[in-house]
Amino acid sequence: MFSRSSSPRAFSHAAGLYLLSVLLGSTLLLGCGGGGTADQSSTASVCDSDDGGLSLPNGFCATVVADSLGPTRHLTVADNGDVYAAVQEVTDGGGIVALRDTDGDYKADRTEYFGDTGGTGIALHNGYLYFGPPASVRRYEKDGNELVPSGDEERIVELPKQNSHAAKPIAFDGNGNLYVNVGAPSNACMEESRTKGSPGQDPCPLLEEHGGIWQYSATETGQTHTPDARYVTGIRNAVAITWNDAQDNLYVVQHGRDQLHSFFPDLYTQEESAELPAEEFFKADEGDNFGWPYCYYDWMQEKKVLMPEYGGDGNEIGRCKQFEDPIQAFPGHWGPNDVLFYDNSQFPEKYQAGAFIAWHGSWNRAPLPQEGYKVTFTPFDGTEPSGDYEVFADGFTGVDTLESPANAEHRPTGLAVGPDGGLFVADDGAGTIWRIAYVGNDN
Repeated sequence: MFSRSSSPRAFSHAAGLYLLSVLLGSTLLLGCGGGGTADQSSTASVCDSDDGGLSLPNGFCATVVADSLGPTRHLTVADNGDVYAAVQEVTDGGGIVALRDTDGDYKADRTEYFGDTGGTGIALHNGYLYFGPPASVRRYEKDGNELVPSGDEERIVELPKQNSHAAKPIAFDGNGNLYVNVGAPSNACMEESRTKGSPGQDPCPLLEEHGGIWQYSATETGQTHTPDARYVTGIRNAVAITWNDAQDNLYVVQHGRDQLHSFFPDLYTQEESAELPAEEFFKADEGDNFGWPYCYYDWMQEKKVLMPEYGGDGNEIGRCKQFEDPIQAFPGHWGPNDVLFYDNSQFPEKYQAGAFIAWHGSWNRAPLPQEGYKVTFTPFDGTEPSGDYEVFADGFTGVDTLESPANAEHRPTGLAVGPDGGLFVADDGAGTIWRIAYVGNDN
């Protein structure tokens, strides 16, 4: 289940392709801007000699597009290759950073910050740049080839202010709808928050305005948060959400609850608490309920079980049989922070229509070593996974064994596909963005 991809470097092959393209007079495809002047039929790539420190499958290589940008979260790429990233904290006077490559080397040589607050969600949609600060969704009209949008900021919807799980990732369908995560500001809806042995509130009042995905109009301004707009419920917090256009369906990956051993040491060992509950990958249909805070998914037992706050013992199913199961489950506390379905043909066929997930890591595995901090790939056949996940990109932490998130060099947070099919990855540890491309096998 825990297959790990091989990681030889592809730089020599990439360099050879680049030289060949020059000799043949072909134009390299721009990966980060350039005003859309490049020939976008080319797939030749020039990558860093060390792949930006990443470990990748054979035939892939990586370029550091930019670094030291601030805590970059989600990102999006325009048709001309310009890259936009949400920055969690205002950096250099802005909460959004815009990047452009003007000479075709895939490295940003123009960097602009704008916006008055930080955030997580960001997306280009129908001529607008949408942005998700902690308590709203906003947008800026973007004309033509401009790097920084010149349009005034518009407020699409105001959302609850909260002290935890406040990230507002966003997604769009093809019917004019916006989807936004409103995480539950809670671990398990305890009567006394994060207190040993405290029972859960039943029913959990937080589910009225939190703990799910909400659907709003993508174009109407001045909307306010309402329970009537809830699309799915029973999700603790989903920083990773996406609309799969090919299947016309919403998909989310949930952050599971914390501290099973701390609050219920008679039921869970530290080792069990580090691995449980699963991080759950959901196919989300309107009206679905995924069970938080009453239940969690145990990936080792392959079943949804009752939370200890609601009388569970780690085995009892109880009311959990009524809730939706995940389509795939991952070990606990990997920290899923973005998901996308690959919709380009630049990568080999096995990756097409499959799902990439960026794993941010979590503090809750302590005192055991950390896990996550990578990008995985899950193959799909239609609406469901067709096989186990595998590690696609690794090496983000900079160390072999990580004891604390604070010691990680990078923490993957955002994913986007460029117009040429390159996969962009952002991290909010060092503020780095990479572009990963397929250049063919060396052998």
